[in-house]
Amino acid sequence: MNDKIPPKKPSSQRSWLGKIGLLLGGEIQDRHELVTLLKEAREKRLLDADGLSMMQGVLHVAEMRVRDIMIPRTQMVVLPKAADLKETYQKVIASSHSRFPVIEDDRSEVIGILIAKDLLAHILEDKAITVEDIMRPANIVPESKRLNVLLREFRTERNHMAIVVDEYGTAAGLVTIEDVLEQIVGDIEDEHDQVNTNMKFIVKKKKGTYVLDGLTPIDDFNTHFSATFEDDEFDTIGGFLVHQFGYFPKKGENKTFERFYFEVLHADNRRLLSIKLTLKNVSS
Repeated sequence: MNDKIPPKKPSSQRSWLGKIGLLLGGEIQDRHELVTLLKEAREKRLLDADGLSMMQGVLHVAEMRVRDIMIPRTQMVVLPKAADLKETYQKVIASSHSRFPVIEDDRSEVIGILIAKDLLAHILEDKAITVEDIMRPANIVPESKRLNVLLREFRTERNHMAIVVDEYGTAAGLVTIEDVLEQIVGDIEDEHDQVNTNMKFIVKKKKGTYVLDGLTPIDDFNTHFSATFEDDEFDTIGGFLVHQFGYFPKKGENKTFERFYFEVLHADNRRLLSIKLTLKNVSS
């Protein structure tokens, strides 16, 4: 007879799969339980660090409002409706943006959106065309709209930018589909983004105390402090610390690892921005 009994799966794996079944069956309804389940998947290497980060980002987006990520109107690159195409062309090239709010008299009154490709289609025409003649209607959203709802509208309506208005109907800023997606996948850089090659990742404040950029490469950290942190899974010190915490820590939270005492100085929902490092057993 060749009736082989298949090997039993470890009870821990059955337990985890059972939790997945509960999730799919709708029995896990608490957000904390869901996050715990995802972290267990990460610990069991069923999910990598990036995957966990994105899933947590998705959950966070469902709680965020447009006001949390919008670009304030003072920072918007705008175009007057009466501007001619020649002067507009120079401004479009200088900014490297693809979409521009068109204003009536000031930034608080946005009446449309100019798409750069529409400008290119008319720039060679020898006629007195203004921005107002080729602008498109502006997509208007309130500050209180949830980001997950906005993302769905961006997809279904095929929009990439929305003008954010306050309770009085005044333009408060703008938000793009890229702004929303960055809450899930992290910063999205393109060929126009400026890269600061002179950025200092490690800044010494006094003897035994440093401020680290969250993007400090693990290799640089190890070299500078004669450390042996593993860099197989994490490229940056920020990613390493998030793994040590097991979640995205907030300002003021701290963690001691070997001879290093880390304290979070600045962080958002996606990554650690800056960290204070104090070396243990170092006299000041």
